[in-house]
Amino acid sequence: MRTCEEPRPPNGQSPIALAAGQSEYGFAEKVVEGMFIVVNSITIKIHSKAFHASFELWQLQGYSVNPNWQQSDLRLTRITDPQRGEVLTFKELTWQTLRIEADATDNGDQDPVTTPLRLITNQGRIQISLKRRTKDCNVMASKLMFLLDDLLWVLTDSQLKAMMKYAESLSEAMEKSAQQRKSLAPESVQITPPAPSTQQSWSQPFGVSPNASSIGQYFDKHDMKESSYHLLISRLDLHICDDSHTRESGTLKHGMLGGAMQLTFRSMAFDYYPFHRAGDACKHWVRYSEAMETRGQWAKRLVSEFQSKIEKH
Repeated sequence: MRTCEEPRPPNGQSPIALAAGQSEYGFAEKVVEGMFIVVNSITIKIHSKAFHASFELWQLQGYSVNPNWQQSDLRLTRITDPQRGEVLTFKELTWQTLRIEADATDNGDQDPVTTPLRLITNQGRIQISLKRRTKDCNVMASKLMFLLDDLLWVLTDSQLKAMMKYAESLSEAMEKSAQQRKSLAPESVQITPPAPSTQQSWSQPFGVSPNASSIGQYFDKHDMKESSYHLLISRLDLHICDDSHTRESGTLKHGMLGGAMQLTFRSMAFDYYPFHRAGDACKHWVRYSEAMETRGQWAKRLVSEFQSKIEKH
């Protein structure tokens, strides 16, 4: 993989549906989604203008799950609402070991001598929820949860500085990509009822809509109102060590070797809602609490004040 200077256009319709000669969510999509994938080893290399990184996964498994994240009948791993013209699907990826390594490139803006950044984790999993339109299979919203158990990470100060530079080098490309997604978000959230199809006529008798209200309620229970990304770590032991010292003729120039810092985090979570607009409700957030009501009122007041100023000008 290689980072792009300018973001690419959206992928458009599902290639699975196009290859099967169909334009809507149908049999081909269900067959591919029902596959159980096992990969012994996978390596992903990422090249950027300032650094290059690699991700190595061992014993990777991917399969469909029900809304409670349990393996079950494949018919229970999707929720289709014909009235909305939308379908929810749920996936889970698990692995035994994950190794991440990043280092500066020769032509980057990093220092000539850098310490590669390394991170090795044990078992982990990713839970993926997708909401798509049935008429064209376009993704309307997604939810990605990255779950890790105990994590031990030893960082030197030079590695910490390098990590900050890596993040800075990616920030421009990520900002351009975010602007593209936000510009396309209003169009993607518009709900258009699908035209009657042969597949829908098979699934329900003519003139009868059984359990329409129950399907809608079940859909609302697991619906993703907006795209979001989540990271959950049960325990993180972070060790930061000072390795800044100079050597001269094989002997230590300074008598002090520096120090170390240990940070322990329990039940640490990061939630990111890239498309959330200021003043909108937050009740559908994963960790919503009553304390957010005050923040919501404050945000609405700021938005109304900003809009009034714009209207005056």
